[in-house]
Amino acid sequence: MSIEVESTECLPFILYSIIRLILQFLDEQNLGDTRQALESETSIKLNTVTNKQDFTHDIIQGKWDTVLQKVVTLNIRPKALIDLYEQVVLELAELRELGAARSLLRQSQPMYLLKQQHPERYLHLEHVLSRSIFDPQDVYRGHTKEKRRQKIAQDLSDEISVAAPSRLMTLLDQSAQWQQQQGLCINKDSFNAFGGGFGTGMDDNEQRNNSLTEDTTMEQQVGPFAGTCFKTIKIPGKTAYAECMAFSQDGLYLATGSVDGFIEIWNPQNGKRRKDLRYQAEGNFMAMDESVISMVFSKDGELLISGSTDGKIAVWKVQSGFCKRRISPAHGQGVTSLDLNKDTTQILSASYDQLIKIHEIKTGKLLKEFQGHTSFINSVAYINDGSNILSGSSDGTIKVWDTESTQCIKTMSPSGTVLQVLPWSSMDGFVACTKNKQLALYSRIDWTLIKTFALPDTDTSAFISATISSRSGLLYGITEAGMMYGFDALTGDMVGSIQVSETEIISIANHPVSSIVAANDSGGNVYLFKP
Repeated sequence: MSIEVESTECLPFILYSIIRLILQFLDEQNLGDTRQALESETSIKLNTVTNKQDFTHDIIQGKWDTVLQKVVTLNIRPKALIDLYEQVVLELAELRELGAARSLLRQSQPMYLLKQQHPERYLHLEHVLSRSIFDPQDVYRGHTKEKRRQKIAQDLSDEISVAAPSRLMTLLDQSAQWQQQQGLCINKDSFNAFGGGFGTGMDDNEQRNNSLTEDTTMEQQVGPFAGTCFKTIKIPGKTAYAECMAFSQDGLYLATGSVDGFIEIWNPQNGKRRKDLRYQAEGNFMAMDESVISMVFSKDGELLISGSTDGKIAVWKVQSGFCKRRISPAHGQGVTSLDLNKDTTQILSASYDQLIKIHEIKTGKLLKEFQGHTSFINSVAYINDGSNILSGSSDGTIKVWDTESTQCIKTMSPSGTVLQVLPWSSMDGFVACTKNKQLALYSRIDWTLIKTFALPDTDTSAFISATISSRSGLLYGITEAGMMYGFDALTGDMVGSIQVSETEIISIANHPVSSIVAANDSGGNVYLFKP
């Protein structure tokens, strides 16, 4: 079930909370200018004090210079501010500090609001300041000064919240611990928030250069082979099975596209359907009219793009299950492969109709078309920061296209049907999975063959799918016979193998931030492996 409606969304509450945590951190580090700049840009106030008890104590003690300095940084209701400033004016009058009292009365924003909203109270203050005698009973209108302070302290205390010191750092530490418990990082001390929860803090080129110059570095980066099946997902339905799979880039979602057109979202850590997605909990699912044979998540995980055997493309909002856009048809035949450009504005697609196309995601408008293959196109991907496109076809060729001009700039002819082309940025290349006994690594600089990863002589079948585990530094390939092999990226040596299933295997995919590998078969099973 799908709904062709997109709801209007406001600023997420979680973003508001994150900004306030950053503001608290900046305040604790005495970065006042930076904090003020962020408050000005976002219109969000920290709205907290270091110690609420000290703050209320200062009000009760009448330490108004300290209180007013703190109040300037807080987001307090006008009514509470008016009461506070009114009390300060009265107490200054009692001390016969008439100049300061008049300045506060006539030049402060709360007192301006008092004059607009409650002119009688404002006139009362003017009269108090013009009298030569101060009568507390008349001025405070039957209340004592101490009781009025108590009331103001309580009202202002209710306006502010206090977070524990170093709350941002505490939450990041807890996040690292959770990532470690979920198997998303090996050591929380090496947690890298910008690298999906793990890593060394180096960019891809630094890691690659270090690995090529220091053998021990690559040995440390290469993780163990994912040879233990820890969960099996059964696709619902007697004859249903997953035609394709996709992990979200944050690793929280595993999407399966079924032969019956249904798209389901799973938790890759426990193999259970995500019930925190309300529509799935209610038994409703994203669905297409025909079999779903290709999928890709947006980088932020908010969108899922799916392609079906009838040539249609759908854009889904993962959190709601709503279909944001349908491109019908995008191709004359089934959509075999999908990718997104770096800013998620365009959909790259390939098809059995021998064409590659780019559609605008917002409108569904066809922007570009690439022609040149003479048989089914099985795989397509952006490479070199989107300036080039890779495609692999059943005509036995890999083509490199110029994205801007749509011209083919290079054609390679490996042995056998090209089933997949997989960009491998850390190796400055891409992997070609062809229906033979070898996986091939090519350079994305000069398009030459760099290395091959071969099946053992004892296996007479051919590769049908491959995936790159950036987490462990391994290349995985799976064969017609249902055997999965892992290869060391640097040496090309095989590091492990396992029989996945006796039933026909369709594809494999890797978790983006852990060592989990998923494989699906025609029997309706999705197998999850870890080291």
